[in-house]
Amino acid sequence: MAGEARSGGKLLLTGGVSTIEGSAGAGLATWSMIAGNETEDGIGGKVHATGVALSDFELRTYGAAIGIRNRVEISYARQDFDTGKAGALLGLGRGFTFGQDIFGLKVRVAGDSVYDQDRALPQVSVGIQYKRSRQDAIVRAVGGQHTAGVDYVVSASKVLLAHSAVLGGSVRFTKANQFGLLGFGGDKRDKYRAQFEGSAGLLLSRNLLIGGEYRTKPDNLGFAKEDDAHDAFVAWAPQRHITVTLAYTDVGHIATFRRQRGGLLSLQGSF
Repeated sequence: MAGEARSGGKLLLTGGVSTIEGSAGAGLATWSMIAGNETEDGIGGKVHATGVALSDFELRTYGAAIGIRNRVEISYARQDFDTGKAGALLGLGRGFTFGQDIFGLKVRVAGDSVYDQDRALPQVSVGIQYKRSRQDAIVRAVGGQHTAGVDYVVSASKVLLAHSAVLGGSVRFTKANQFGLLGFGGDKRDKYRAQFEGSAGLLLSRNLLIGGEYRTKPDNLGFAKEDDAHDAFVAWAPQRHITVTLAYTDVGHIATFRRQRGGLLSLQGSF
């Protein structure tokens, strides 16, 4: 393992995959890891395309991130939320699509998730994500107070090589409704609240990771309850530059439609 890392890159899958918001993580939850395959000796990066097919809706997201010397991550993601047949029932029109752009910055401030095996200190990162809706009028019509907002995220992650395990936890200060797709703040509340993101994974082999995630979300809008999200995932790296992630995802209620569950497929290229 050490020889592989010294040859120019991180150990497979220890840098995470792409979250739906573009940063390095495990799909739903942000990790403190920095995007890309390179260590502190270079600059790495990744591109991703992700689709989530739920009971009544579909989320598509794609984007890119750059990791600079395993210290700074700069990311961008574009999200499109297709309402499908539900759009007509909501009065928006069949196939109406919400969308937002997400610009992220993450900085590693302490620790190294892999090389600090002899220390209890995890890798710790702080980050911000600026999110901007592309449907201002609809966001305000459903009760959203703002069409753009900033999330503040503090993350801690640890790779336990002796146990082939990856653990991560984040606290996100946010006002986002449905990850920001329905704006920020609402008629019920318009204040920042701390939300939790947790994940745990087990490396079955050097290129296969299984695990699960849980992410809490604020409930700001009066017209529709918002639930927490969770998933179970499998990430496979057939070779160093390609990762495929499959997950069963449950995001709860969305815009009066209950039990929104389904599959996630994400393809990532990295260097």
